[in-house]
Amino acid sequence: MQLETPVYVCEEELLEKNLKLLEYVQNQSGAKIILALKGFAMYATFDLCAKYLQGCTASGLHEAKLAKEEFCCYNPKAEVHTYSPAFKGSEIEDIAKISDHIVFNSPNQLEKYILKVKEINPAIEISLRVNPEYSASPVDLYNPCGLYSRLGTTLKNFDEALLKQLDGLNFHALCEQDADALEGVLDAFEKKFGKYIHNLKYVNFGGGHHITKKGYDVEKLIWLIKDFKKKYNNIEVYLEPGEAVGWQTGYLEATVLEIIDNGMQIAILDTSAEAHMPDTLAMPYRVDVRGSGEAGEKKYTYRLGGNTCLAGDIMGDYSFDTPLHAGDRIIFEDQIHYTFVKNTTFNGIKLPSLAIKRKDGTLELVKEFSYGDYKGRLS
Repeated sequence: MQLETPVYVCEEELLEKNLKLLEYVQNQSGAKIILALKGFAMYATFDLCAKYLQGCTASGLHEAKLAKEEFCCYNPKAEVHTYSPAFKGSEIEDIAKISDHIVFNSPNQLEKYILKVKEINPAIEISLRVNPEYSASPVDLYNPCGLYSRLGTTLKNFDEALLKQLDGLNFHALCEQDADALEGVLDAFEKKFGKYIHNLKYVNFGGGHHITKKGYDVEKLIWLIKDFKKKYNNIEVYLEPGEAVGWQTGYLEATVLEIIDNGMQIAILDTSAEAHMPDTLAMPYRVDVRGSGEAGEKKYTYRLGGNTCLAGDIMGDYSFDTPLHAGDRIIFEDQIHYTFVKNTTFNGIKLPSLAIKRKDGTLELVKEFSYGDYKGRLS
């Protein structure tokens, strides 16, 4: 079966491989791992995800609703954690109703909403996101602990009077990083906030843990978690990866529409870096293309370009063993995380469909988009 392009294809076998590794970390360390929907929110796979993960972390009302409706139905014990840099008064009531944990970004936000939240949901657990002011994040755009960051409360702004209202503390300082980076963050976190931890129920280590990437030191991560729990009276520890769930679990397939020569061969595709692979321009990074090499490495070199009017809508220069022609398929590897969650309908370009490649090899189209999805965002 060949699906119409563009289409994201999530491979069920590869997704489960990642989930089993995350389950291993949970079993060996005693931590709870929850899915960060900001990185991976393909809810057609939540029946599988809910077998291995303990819930979801949401970045606001809509993600919290998705977690409650599409994840918790498969695991009634699954937890919904909701964080926002600043909650809106018009949404806080609904967030409180469907969240098991609410994470405030500042003492002011906590004081503003805690009474209302507790009145609506007395069982909800309260956490404050703190900023350890340390990060080895490789890109400033994705550094939550960079200079003048709006994310989290620094020690200078921390109010010890809040401790009696807190069940936990959260920090998030990593971006596609390894256990060595986490070790550095933990050291900074404990130096600044360690004296406040003993009376808490939990600490959330945030996301950015590249656990499923080849070469990640999983055993060191387990040791760091176990050591932390031992130090603080077996305190609960959470991790909330998103990218590590969807890492290398599928691809974006596109079709060559036209070949032009403006000083070099350019293949125009029915997909877009700007609209469909935004992190390739924002991070930026070069996507692996199946069967290709670097420019000049193979006999035929092409610049792969998107089908929007943005001049910079370019995937990069790739070489192939044989010439490309209109109608050929191009497969961009590892495009299941931070892609469709960030898509746009810029230029009215069609959003890629969503499909799952089942373990038996069959392809299942689970979502197809149309003009209505573009028009519905406008007025």
